[in-house]
Amino acid sequence: MSGAQLFIREDLGLTGVQVEVLTGSMNLFMLVSILAAGWAADLLGRRGTLVLANAFLMAGALAMSAGASYAALMAARFVTSVGVGFARVVAPVYNAEISPASTRGVLSSLLDMFVNIGILLSYVSNFALAGLPAHLGWRVMFAAGALPPVFLAAGVLAMPESPRWLVMRGRHGEARAVLARTSDTPAEADLRLEEIKQVVSASQQAGGGGAGAGVWKEMLVRPTRSVRRVLVCVVGLQFFQQASGIDAVVLYSPLVFRKAGMSSNRAVLGAAVAVGVVKTCFILVATLLSDRVGRRPLLLASAAGAAAALASVAITLCAAGGSATTSSSWSAACVASVLAFVAAFSVGLGPVVPTYSSEVMPLRLRAQGTSLGTAVNRVACGAVTMTFISLAGWITMAGCFFLYAGVAAAAWAFVYTQLPETSGRSLEDMEVLFTK
Repeated sequence: MSGAQLFIREDLGLTGVQVEVLTGSMNLFMLVSILAAGWAADLLGRRGTLVLANAFLMAGALAMSAGASYAALMAARFVTSVGVGFARVVAPVYNAEISPASTRGVLSSLLDMFVNIGILLSYVSNFALAGLPAHLGWRVMFAAGALPPVFLAAGVLAMPESPRWLVMRGRHGEARAVLARTSDTPAEADLRLEEIKQVVSASQQAGGGGAGAGVWKEMLVRPTRSVRRVLVCVVGLQFFQQASGIDAVVLYSPLVFRKAGMSSNRAVLGAAVAVGVVKTCFILVATLLSDRVGRRPLLLASAAGAAAALASVAITLCAAGGSATTSSSWSAACVASVLAFVAAFSVGLGPVVPTYSSEVMPLRLRAQGTSLGTAVNRVACGAVTMTFISLAGWITMAGCFFLYAGVAAAAWAFVYTQLPETSGRSLEDMEVLFTK
């Protein structure tokens, strides 16, 4: 959408408000599937829900490429959003449940890394297709997104089901076979199976572990002290991740660069490619460090760096707007500041937040709890992306980035005061950690 919106606006004559609503509407549309994803994951299994997600992703990409009006594009955006919502909830849950404790940080962070490789490839394709006629270029950009979900669905069907879900369904033999494939030793597989069985048994005796209203009641109506603390951590992390403005930068970086003085479409899209490269590289760094350094240090460093870089973007935009010097100097400074923010965000707040959020939830609440956290994440993201252009017109674009810098600073304080370290602990040990 980042590159395509330039050509959609030109081809269909959309207003700035229509563009920001079309761009940010995904985050509100996703709430439908996000809130249903936990139920679907407990009912259909983690794999079945991921296959369903990819069917929606493929259909949505094709519908976007064929859209001939604003209303048609909004409808297609809804279809895509359903698939994204299912995937955003279930993929982190699956990764956390399939991984051994020793490498869970790395394996869970791979999800965010490859999502951003996909974003980078979309930037590259936008740049490569920028020379096509306006009425054709954006349609090809969206149509290219229809093929990957086909391969992904086939890959999901070849993967083993989550052993935690299998135990919840009483399929202990299948769960033992999966654990044997994903553990370092047979003894570790047996130990993990017994721990999971004990947790599931305790959950069933307490009346939890299903996909019904009892799960939501345990989370929101009568939570234990440890569950309440887990929810505060999960909801807080998911909120701060998006409220710090990352999606505003990813989606509207072309507008930001133009505000700083860039005028060429190819130069703007080339700078957007640089954003994707930096984001992917630093997520890879975070992926490699997640288990060695720990979740908490990465989050603290990330939030502090993001706050400083966002303030730098704001100062650069202020200087560019009130200076008579050549625009190329300020545009280069703006690009550098944006890249610094993306790097800081990607080393912690990007990949670590979904890993942390999915691993700390108790098994009986994991799917539904991840749905709740992701819903908060998407609402915050929607509030940012659907108001960025209008907010910039009210408090200036520099004012927007000063606001995001303040949120990032608040995120640092939240991590420092609320979050315990989870690296190296088994999923079954998390509830004990949060009772301390």
